[in-house]
Amino acid sequence: MSTAVALWLALASVVSAHEVLPAIGDLTVSDGVVTLSISANLESFVAAIDLDGLDDTGAAPQAEAYDDLRALSPDEMAARFTAFWPQMAAGITMQADGVDLPLTLVSVSVPEVADVAVVRASTFVITADLPPGAQFLTVGWEPRFGVLVVRQMGVEAPYDGYLSGGALSDPINIAGGDQASGWQTFVDYIPVGFDHIVPKGLDHILFVLGLFFLAARIRPLIWQVSAFTLAHTITLALAALGYVNVPAAIVEPLIAASIVYVAVENIFAKGLNPWRPLVVFGFGLLHGLGFASVLAEFGLPDYAFVPALVGFNIGVEVGQLFVIGVMFICVVQAIRVDRGRNEVMQATVLYSVLLLATLVLSFLSWPRLTQTLEMSPLVFFVPLAAIFFLCLLSVSFRDQLHAYRRIVAIPASVAIAIVGGFWFVERVFF
Repeated sequence: MSTAVALWLALASVVSAHEVLPAIGDLTVSDGVVTLSISANLESFVAAIDLDGLDDTGAAPQAEAYDDLRALSPDEMAARFTAFWPQMAAGITMQADGVDLPLTLVSVSVPEVADVAVVRASTFVITADLPPGAQFLTVGWEPRFGVLVVRQMGVEAPYDGYLSGGALSDPINIAGGDQASGWQTFVDYIPVGFDHIVPKGLDHILFVLGLFFLAARIRPLIWQVSAFTLAHTITLALAALGYVNVPAAIVEPLIAASIVYVAVENIFAKGLNPWRPLVVFGFGLLHGLGFASVLAEFGLPDYAFVPALVGFNIGVEVGQLFVIGVMFICVVQAIRVDRGRNEVMQATVLYSVLLLATLVLSFLSWPRLTQTLEMSPLVFFVPLAAIFFLCLLSVSFRDQLHAYRRIVAIPASVAIAIVGGFWFVERVFF
């Protein structure tokens, strides 16, 4: 069954090959004209990929068309987007005091093809004429275009909004003054941090699970998570402040290597070694640089840098604790039986029902989830079913010494190590 888990995780790693980045829109008003300059991945728009909730373009049905577009020259790509513009314009909302404004595409700027394996950020500029006396603007676009970050420019206390799921901005005062408070910024950035872990941070999830499967006791887990949290908080802050800047080409392979290390050590170490928290601390420094790359995509507001940074970091921590909590709930009954609790029949029935329910739910919800997630539901249901099956085996062979460790923790760690190794090779050589 560990092989099945490894195959699923390998599938998921392919899904994460082409990251979906938010679009950044800078909004200015001058001489009665609204200008919105948007930096975005134009290839995903032209390929008609539905970006709502998607974290990887490789999972979309249009992935092949998307890859072909990324290989086009700047002039060719600009021409393709210009031809596509009428379709996109129909999905963009710009209103002045509740009245829709006709949009005009002014320019398209596409950079040279540096690496077809890397997302290319292009810029297009649109304008609209303001009606006389207009005071407020509302901006947004359809969910299929993904996340849009709107930043008001050239005014005091400007509006700054993170719009997802087709949400429209609040009415933006053209004269300025809609700047969010520090508290509101703090609250707004918590879900951004959480979202980077669940569901988008598969590499961080696997690292945290690697920490979890070392030993089924709270003390080793607290030591490791504390070291990891402290470390990535440090580098996240330093990178966000601009004091540290390490290329992703270095950080990402090392993050994959960190996953391999913790997973392999789980196989050979039966408990927390004295050096493990120090090693985890070092790896946490790397993961903090990975978190910082997310913030760099849309930036932290200068007026509320600290609240945004703290909110994002709390979101990351909540996401990590959520992952640990879910996995603990999944395996806790197997742990109790392994420690001698006389709950064998209860655990056997529980895991049998959970395994069957997972399989049935995956079948019944297949069409809906496939459409919603833009990826196979196997990404979620296979590992869950595998864990329940391993726990069922652990309960069935409870008389063996350290049944939970041998039947659940070690196979899961093997699977995590395989995927981490695959990612390392992929990130170094491809």
